[in-house]
Amino acid sequence: MSGVQRFLLLVSVAICAASGLVYELALISLSTSLNGGSIVETSLIVAGFVAALGLGALLAKPLLRQPDFSFLMVEAALGLLGGVSATVLYVVFAKVGTSLLVVVLATLCIGALVGTELPLLMSMYQRGRLVDARTSGSVLATLNVADYVGALLGGLAWPFVLLPWLGLMRGTAASGLLNIVAALVIAIVVLRKFMRPWHVTTVLVSLVGSGAVLVALLVGSDGIVTTARQQLYQDPVVYAEQTPYQDIVVTQWKSDRRLFLNGGLQYSTRDEHRYTESLVYPAVTDKTENVLIIGGGDGLAARELLRLPHIKSITNVELDPAMVRVANTVLREDNKGAFDDPRVNVITDDAFSWVREGKGKAAAETAAGGGKKYFDTVIVDLSDPDSDTMARLYSLEFYGMLRELVDPQVGKLVVQSGSAFTTPDLFNRVRSTLRAAGCKNVLPYHVHVPTFGDWGFNLCAQPGEELKLPQQRPPLRFMDDAVLSAAGVFPKDNALKELEPSTLDHPKIVEDLRRGYRQAGE
Repeated sequence: MSGVQRFLLLVSVAICAASGLVYELALISLSTSLNGGSIVETSLIVAGFVAALGLGALLAKPLLRQPDFSFLMVEAALGLLGGVSATVLYVVFAKVGTSLLVVVLATLCIGALVGTELPLLMSMYQRGRLVDARTSGSVLATLNVADYVGALLGGLAWPFVLLPWLGLMRGTAASGLLNIVAALVIAIVVLRKFMRPWHVTTVLVSLVGSGAVLVALLVGSDGIVTTARQQLYQDPVVYAEQTPYQDIVVTQWKSDRRLFLNGGLQYSTRDEHRYTESLVYPAVTDKTENVLIIGGGDGLAARELLRLPHIKSITNVELDPAMVRVANTVLREDNKGAFDDPRVNVITDDAFSWVREGKGKAAAETAAGGGKKYFDTVIVDLSDPDSDTMARLYSLEFYGMLRELVDPQVGKLVVQSGSAFTTPDLFNRVRSTLRAAGCKNVLPYHVHVPTFGDWGFNLCAQPGEELKLPQQRPPLRFMDDAVLSAAGVFPKDNALKELEPSTLDHPKIVEDLRRGYRQAGE
């Protein structure tokens, strides 16, 4: 084998390894977007993929008689299956709903195909078709290095190149196409002379056919995904974007505009004022000047705060810059351009890291001036904790850090806490976690938001305080003193209870959310 052939072989093996890892990462990303991406699902995908590698090695035994032909046919199948996997699973999700079984089956199939590669390559080496006996050990070691380096490159390419530039569906298809091209190079330059003519024809037809399918998918994926996505939503989709963090969808029917993140409804313009007023006004006083918002990327909480004349500064920490851009454009009518107000400082960062690294103290001092290192109010307006990543922001540790940012004399901290009726354990878990984090006066309350149902909040207030609204408030559409007073009452069939706090070590709140939904459907 010539030096050029050796180099091409190494590059091709590295590309195949990179593609294999990309397929696995795509399945994990898809699980996160569609199912919430819990530790259980991620573990099943990773463990299932590793187990399937062993299964593939076992299934490769009957193929060892013709390793070169079999290897190239496996690459044709792997490139095609891996390349279309994300799109197919998305369409299946749109048609039949969430199915962990389908994701696991896809994982096993892809993993089994990847697992056949090494035995087939080793068989080719041992038969002396690629190298002679003297150099086989050295070349095999080099190929192993190429395989691991390829996996590393695939692991880096997925989050930094493929997913942000091409998106989930097209990124996976592009990886599959690259897999096919690498196999074509091996077939034409390295292995063609070792195969029978009809094997060569079969391999080339299979690889070219698989590549053609993936090219068509790259060209038409937007239309396929748009059609499938629309089936997930009752109203017409007017905006959709898959970001590195989440799937953002906005729908609209007449005057009702709705925001969805990863398929979950965030608000409807029909009744979002009920939620937003209930979140914001009990957490502020007539002396509140500086507010920190964790989440709130839609700009609605900031919009409501800006209606208060005594608010001087709002620091809004949102993870996804795309969400801020959508808020400033597609959702601008809803939030009244809140993020463009000079009093609002929008920070795109992970809230947990931002607070942990001490940036919260610096932001509070900058916002308040005069050496004051606290916020008067902290509002936590996040999506429900449907994953272990989100559970960090509902943990004892995070609430403890947030309390250090709240003015110890007059400050308040409020957390949106899910449905007090549909997910009561989640609601009570937030309450208990706040108490465990040092809040001695947690005031729970809940209101009816038609598109959400019975929705709850937990307010960490000063000792002896009760639920009340600021006197200097603008005219509100929903909240008043009587409504807030009633919101603090919980009936006997939905009584409050004490639970263990949710921590980084034991994110109990994720299972609270899922158990609540399951029980509601029984």
